[in-house]
Formats: sequence, structure tokens, C-alpha cells
Amino acid sequence: MKKTTVLQVCMVFVVCSLQAVIGSPVDCPDQDTAGVSCIISLEKLLERAVQHAELIHHIAEESKLLFDEMLISFGVVNLHISEGTMCSPKTVSVPMSKTEIQQISDKWLLHSVLILVQFWINPLVDVQASLMNYQNAPSALVDRSKLMSTKITSLEQGILVLIRQILGEGGLVLEGPEDTSDHFVSSDTFETVRRDYSVIYCFRKDAHKIQTLLKLLKCRQIDKENCSLF
Repeated sequence: MKKTTVLQVCMVFVVCSLQAVIGSPVDCPDQDTAGVSCIISLEKLLERAVQHAELIHHIAEESKLLFDEMLISFGVVNLHISEGTMCSPKTVSVPMSKTEIQQISDKWLLHSVLILVQFWINPLVDVQASLMNYQNAPSALVDRSKLMSTKITSLEQGILVLIRQILGEGGLVLEGPEDTSDHFVSSDTFETVRRDYSVIYCFRKDAHKIQTLLKLLKCRQIDKENCSLF
């Protein structure tokens, strides 16, 4: 009973957090009624992007917890996940260590964030669709999978706005995101569960990395002093 209560409270926290973020990091609630677009400061854009990333990471952590609870109810314990099969893009160099992240330029911070965000868009859409077919998936887990899918796409839009504002038009030319669709074809029920779990298991780690990179970028752009990783 206590676990259920905690999860219910967390769900309320997620809903309230969504309202606080105002839906999208690129929303402009003070837009002129005459149709003239308002201007959002770089500081506000960065703040919203960081808040968005924090929310996504929180939802990912809660999704992992809910999936663990569901596996226990299925009688599955210690589902082994091979991190090398799914975690992080393999064809694009993304900084991994604190030392690497600290030394890269703001351009490459933006590059790394965009690559990570785009990498996870399709896998999260696939997990959302897959969970809808589970017979006994908790509604809270299904709801959070939808939130993760929606919010990662929204964050991508916000990052593109940041790129234009910080680097200018054409300041960052990237190839299209890595196609991850082939990772998610399986007819075996257990392998489908393993696949979906591995996506959430790995995504929560990259969600934390995205959050960290955006916080560092915000510090460099706005505070400009004592910008180090925690």
C-alpha cells in the first residue's frame, strides 16, 4: 500500500510539473494578440530547456521504477540488460566523461544534446505503442511513456531554437538522426518486454546526461563563472 501511495503522489508531481513548464520550452505565453511574435530571452530559453530536461529525467526514473514493479508482478526478477546493445548513439561521437564534457565548446554541447534527443525519439514512440499492447501494464507506466515521447519531441524543438539563437542560422549542420527502428522488431513476448525495458533503462541515463549538458550550457551562457559539473 505504501508503494502505491508513493507512486500516486509522484504522478501528481509530474502533472503539476508539466503545468509549471507551460507545455513546451518554446512556448511564448506573452505573445502579442495582434499576431506579432514575442521575443524570449536566451536566459529564459535556457531555463525552460533545463526545466524540460529535468522533468523528462524525472519521468524516466519513475518509468523505470514502474516497469520494475510490473516485472515483479509478472514473476520476472533481475532482467539482464546488455547496455552495449541500445544505450547512446554509436555512429556519432558524444562526450561521455566529465573531463570530456568540461572541455568541449558550447557548439559541441548543443550538438551532443541534439544528437541524444533525436536518437531517442523513435525508440520512445515504439515503447509507447508497445506498452499499449501489454495486457496488464499499469496505466501510470503507459501514461508516462506517452509523456516521455511527447516531451522529448518538444525538447528537440527547443534545442533547435537555442541553436539558432546561440549559433545563428546554419551554425550547426548535422546529418539526420540515427535510424533505430531495426532495434525494435521482435515477435517473442519476452524479448519484447526485454527490449522495452532496455529502452527505458538506458534512456533514463541519457536523460540525465542531457540535463547535465544543458545545465552546463546555461551556466556558460548566462553565469559565465564557476561552470563545472557536479
